[in-house]
Amino acid sequence: MPWSPRTAPSWALLLRLLALLRPPGMVEACSCAPAHPQQHVCHSALAIRAKISSEKVVPASTDPADTQKMIRYEIKQIKMFKGFEKLKDVQYIYTPFDSSLCGVKLEANSQKQYLLTGQVLSDGKVFIHLCNYIEPWENLSLLQRESLNHHYHLNCGCQITTCYTVPCTISAPNECLWTDWLLERKLYGYQAQHYVCMKHADGTCSWYQGRLPLRKEFVDIIQP
Repeated sequence: MPWSPRTAPSWALLLRLLALLRPPGMVEACSCAPAHPQQHVCHSALAIRAKISSEKVVPASTDPADTQKMIRYEIKQIKMFKGFEKLKDVQYIYTPFDSSLCGVKLEANSQKQYLLTGQVLSDGKVFIHLCNYIEPWENLSLLQRESLNHHYHLNCGCQITTCYTVPCTISAPNECLWTDWLLERKLYGYQAQHYVCMKHADGTCSWYQGRLPLRKEFVDIIQP
């Protein structure tokens, strides 16, 4: 699962955690648990729209014995969707230099804009990695862009469960089944792009596309 915004470790500790999460024997691999865009926003301390102005490789700490490196991206923040209580404006974001530790490669000095989600560390720096939701802004659907302002935040009490195989059933009334992988064999398919798991007054949750409920075959996948 994505890191909780309630935890704000230092760079050194976070790099060690990423190293521990790396699968044994896969030195050059980065492995992340799947998460719906709504989950990413709910579990992140920060969500912003930004352009990347420049990049620089910097030490991960002031300890001379620490050989870890970070990439420091200087950004131009366009809009902040989440993180107001922690930061007013973000100038730099940091990511591991080592790709096996889930470092993120972004295009600097271009017109490309990104949606960036990440953590705010104990020293106030913003940290991102490949297990966060990081997408070119142009790739986001209209619903996703609108949901960054309201729907995702307001429905963080809902649980989203990835459905890989059938049978796949809801185990709690506040749960939505995420079926993109099952039906499309890709992670961020039509459901991730066009649906929000929304909470009702009675505490139950269900998928909605705008004001229309998700088709029944997405919700009740019981039999092959």
